[in-house]
Amino acid sequence: MLSKEEIREIVQSGEGYNAEFKVSLPANVKSVTEEVCAFANAAGGTILIGVDDKNVIKGVTIDNSRRSALQNSINEITPKIHCQFYMVDVDGKEVWVIDVPSGANKPYVLSGAMYVRQGPNSQKLTTVEEMRDFFQQAGKIYFDEAPCVEADINKDIPESQIDDFKGRAGLSASVSKEQVLQNLKLVTDDGYLKNGAALFLAENPQRFFDKAVIHCVQFDGIDKRYIADNKIMDGTLLQQYYKSMDWVKSKLNVRYDIEAAGGGPRIELWEIPETVFKEAIINSLAHRDYYENGGRITIEIFDDRIEITNPGGLVSAVPRSEFGKRSLTRNPLIFGLFEKIRMVEHIGSGVTRMRELMHGEGLTPPEFNMDGIFTVTLRRPFDFEKWVNKWVNHLSEKRIAILTSMHYDPTIKKADLEKLTGLSGSAVDKNIDALKDAGLVEREGTKGGNWIIHYIEPKVGE
Repeated sequence: MLSKEEIREIVQSGEGYNAEFKVSLPANVKSVTEEVCAFANAAGGTILIGVDDKNVIKGVTIDNSRRSALQNSINEITPKIHCQFYMVDVDGKEVWVIDVPSGANKPYVLSGAMYVRQGPNSQKLTTVEEMRDFFQQAGKIYFDEAPCVEADINKDIPESQIDDFKGRAGLSASVSKEQVLQNLKLVTDDGYLKNGAALFLAENPQRFFDKAVIHCVQFDGIDKRYIADNKIMDGTLLQQYYKSMDWVKSKLNVRYDIEAAGGGPRIELWEIPETVFKEAIINSLAHRDYYENGGRITIEIFDDRIEITNPGGLVSAVPRSEFGKRSLTRNPLIFGLFEKIRMVEHIGSGVTRMRELMHGEGLTPPEFNMDGIFTVTLRRPFDFEKWVNKWVNHLSEKRIAILTSMHYDPTIKKADLEKLTGLSGSAVDKNIDALKDAGLVEREGTKGGNWIIHYIEPKVGE
């Protein structure tokens, strides 16, 4: 049974993957039973009745008939799940506790439906695909819930990591490491640290998971022939995130808005909104398939795009038609820890936010590839000057001038090109033909038409 001190700590931590609050017992007690079923199908959890959604202990009285109704409803879950249901007096207020274990006989069903815990929410599985995926997961346990038998809680989890987590999660500094691990259910029943906890809190997670890193590569050009920079970002998942964000920022065009800051710190304006990268990288860390021992998250920067890839395609329970509208995570414990420190919002909302941000900046929408591996492609604003400089050693000065004029004015007339270059009409035609032969230019329409430039890269040795 939980003590009143432990209840206070859970309330302070707030709702999440392992905790759900109810200010009172609802008239429809089945809604509470659905939460019980969801916790049993996941890693277990605690339901506190008498606590509101603002993390305030209000207290509640539940009479015998209501307690019996709830217990009878819980008994309808099949197979049977044995929960503790009891009252604790916290500063003179009654808080009712339902302790739900992680069920040993998954899946658990209520009235013919299955419920699972996804981040801080419970979700009803309604399609055959969702149920099939759950049965597959139930047979092999989530990676982040499995024990990391090599980890030593005392040696591998430094107090500094726990203190940092408590600060980010808004937990009291007086809460001990053991209490944090226990309250968030980061330790197995056998006393082993869970994989997700090791990845999130261990001093050197790569000692246990050598491929759980982010590989950052910058290429010179639009293909993978020339590597300009190559870095491996290691450490905890949160450290990998910050290292990767700093690296990405160093490779992008960043300008500063001083006026909009209104006298405060200057505002950074990334060529692609910073929040888009935050969503993409956090989602990669939270949703990647860590069972893929040979795979790593990669961030690849090209002149025209950034590709962020993580092992594991779209979870089979999510139909492609529902992608971006709702989501299931392969690693609910890891997602829950990111949610605790306010690094993610509602599960499934990130894709919509990315699309809105890219649209707001007039950029191409993010592209998603979900076959085998999951890849997000972000198209960069086109830097013409950088591109045309690559052709300076391959084209004459006159042809560079013609190409530049066509870029800035696709409707430019031949007479204007003659004045610009000082060439005769036939010489301009000859130079345009050369640009066409190189695959750089074509004409769309005749009189009143326009020039189309193909922004290809010069070939080696050309």
